[in-house]
Amino acid sequence: MSDEPDEILTRDHGRVRVVTINRPHRSNALTPHTVEKLRRAITTAGADPEVRAVVITGAGERAFCSGADIKFFAEQDRAGGPHTVASTLGERSIFEVMLETYKPIVAALNGSAVAGGLEIALASDIRIAAEHAKFGVPEAKRGMGAHFASIMLPRMMPPGMAFELLFRGEYISADEAARWGLANRVLPASEVFTAALDLATAIAANAPITLRRMKETALKSSGLPLAAALRLNEGVSPYLSEDRVEGFRAFAEGRAPEWKGR
Repeated sequence: MSDEPDEILTRDHGRVRVVTINRPHRSNALTPHTVEKLRRAITTAGADPEVRAVVITGAGERAFCSGADIKFFAEQDRAGGPHTVASTLGERSIFEVMLETYKPIVAALNGSAVAGGLEIALASDIRIAAEHAKFGVPEAKRGMGAHFASIMLPRMMPPGMAFELLFRGEYISADEAARWGLANRVLPASEVFTAALDLATAIAANAPITLRRMKETALKSSGLPLAAALRLNEGVSPYLSEDRVEGFRAFAEGRAPEWKGR
C-alpha cells in the first residue's frame, strides 16, 4: 500500500470541486490505495450539496494519468501477493463511481491519458486535452484487460477505430482523439485547467436538479429502446421542482436565478 499522504488533492473553486491525482513522479500512476482515495474523493463530491460540478486533473505536465502503477504491481507479483480485480471484489469500480455521480465531471487532461488513465477520462462527461497529450490503451501489450475501455470506446467512437485502439495498443494524438470525439477540445497545456474550470463553473451556475436529471437520464437510457427511454423518470423531476419556478421567475425578472436544489 502506498504511504503517500497527498496523492489525491481536493480543493473548491466556488461550486466546483477540483480533484487532482498527485503522483507526478510516477506519471500519476494508480496503486490500489490511490484508486480508493480517488473513489472516496469523487463520492464525497457527489454527496456534498455545495458542489455542483467536478474537475478531475493530474499534477505536472507529463501525464494526466498513466494507468496502473506497473512497478508497484510487479513488486507485488514478485512478493507473491494476489492481483485483485475490482469487478470481483463486490464493490464499485472508480469508473462506476464517476458514472453514477450525477454531477457533471470535466476532465482537464494536462498530459497523456493512457490505460486506466484513459478509462478515467472516458468516465468523465467532458474532456479538455493538452496539445501534447497522447491517448491509448496499451493493455494488449501488457497482458491486461482494459475492461471499461472495451465497453466504452465502441460506444463513443466508430467501432472499427475503437477496436484498432484496443487491439494494437498504440497511442493517438490529442488532435486525433478530438477528431473521433474523445476530446471536446484541444488547447495549449497552459490553458487546459483554466478552460476546464471555466467550463465547470459555467455548468455549476445552472439548475442542479436539471443537471442531475440530464446525466442520469442519458446514462440510464443508453441501450434502451426509444419507447422505454422516453418513459424514464429518474430522480427528482425538474418540471415539478422549486427550481423550475425560480428559473421562470428569474428569467421574467431579468436576474440570475438562486437555485435551491429542490
